[in-house]
Amino acid sequence: MALIEIKDMYKIYEMGSEKVHALDGINLEIDEREFVAIVGPSGSGKSTLMNMIGCLDVPTSGKYYLDNEDVSALPDRRLAKIRNSKIGFIFQQFNLFQKMNAYENIERPLKYARVSRQRRADMTKAALEKVGLSDRMYHKPNELSGGQQQRVAIARALVANPPVLLADEPTGNLDSKSSNEIMNLIKDLHSAGNTIILITHEHDIAKEADRIINMSDGRIVSEIRNVKGDIVVGKGKKYENL
Repeated sequence: MALIEIKDMYKIYEMGSEKVHALDGINLEIDEREFVAIVGPSGSGKSTLMNMIGCLDVPTSGKYYLDNEDVSALPDRRLAKIRNSKIGFIFQQFNLFQKMNAYENIERPLKYARVSRQRRADMTKAALEKVGLSDRMYHKPNELSGGQQQRVAIARALVANPPVLLADEPTGNLDSKSSNEIMNLIKDLHSAGNTIILITHEHDIAKEADRIINMSDGRIVSEIRNVKGDIVVGKGKKYENL
């Protein structure tokens, strides 16, 4: 069942007399509980597509259905509510509040959603347990390693149980050991039933996904299904699996 459905999506920016097609006719479906990586070089359109999927921007034309709701042209206030309830964001820079401890950082989106205090406590502690940081809940970001900070960010993303986890270069600021730990955690979350959309330029990271979508010049140029022994077809070509 398609959790995300994008139909003939364009995003055009006007740069003086020039028109830049950041997205040039995107058609994409992502199923519930799927793990998808979107890859491409700088300027390929992957960040613009991420903004669309995350309801951070709206297309120039085309349709975007999230959980069977057309969110293509909703007002900002409604998009903000959708972001808070249906999408968990994991960023390269962690984006943690430095004066708040891990517990407070994770709890914050629940406050915005007006969840009761006791329910917030239960949900926050459960999220901390999922990422293995129950013993670090009162530590502030500067008291945590980079990998631990990203775990806090992941716990914040999943605390409200959104149907989509959107990870933007989640290992970009980490060393190789921490990167492996974070990717193992993301795979565990996927195994537990979360839908994962990973934005990356690192093909080694993308190989962890079930499906890899390659972008160039605002278009999807190929799709690779990462299933051993399978052959997939993308944009008229055959691709061996990774």
